[in-house]
Amino acid sequence: MATRKYSARRVGSAALSLLLATATMTLAARQRRLEAARLAEQRLAERRLELEELAIRRKALAHQQRMHWELLARAIDDPSLAAVIDTYDKSIPAEKRRQFFYANAWYVHLFHLYRAGILDRDELYRYLREFFQSPLFREYWEASQAQRATLSESSDEAVIGHIVDGLVTDLDEADTDEWWVVGTPPTD
Repeated sequence: MATRKYSARRVGSAALSLLLATATMTLAARQRRLEAARLAEQRLAERRLELEELAIRRKALAHQQRMHWELLARAIDDPSLAAVIDTYDKSIPAEKRRQFFYANAWYVHLFHLYRAGILDRDELYRYLREFFQSPLFREYWEASQAQRATLSESSDEAVIGHIVDGLVTDLDEADTDEWWVVGTPPTD
């Protein structure tokens, strides 16, 4: 009889241990699933925040580009306003300086499309390669060299400016009239 009671207790104890181990594993698995779900939700919230910040940045860049264009348009239309921002050599005729303002508006437009992520560097390079077919655009670029020299070397503007300088050199040294194949677009 004592052996039966002892065996029953052993079986009961083993069953209880097995039940306890199963419950512990189930609870641990549940906690892992909850933690994984919490982490996934946290990553989703972080991604949502990143996308919201990107949208705000793009909206701010679009607004800044609109303001830049409006200010330049006023300067192009009114020489007395152009005098406020005109840092070009005064020996350049007023009409050409107005054309430089317009060329700058196009350059800044393309630059903002790049910064907003609408164009990648390859696309920006291809557009600029086309714009630099214009002798007037090249004159603008040369005339604005002193303005670019004031940029921080690590800024996006300076980096793109150096890429454009290389493009202009490539175009000048090209042995072909097929300008659309000149140069090697940079990679991001």
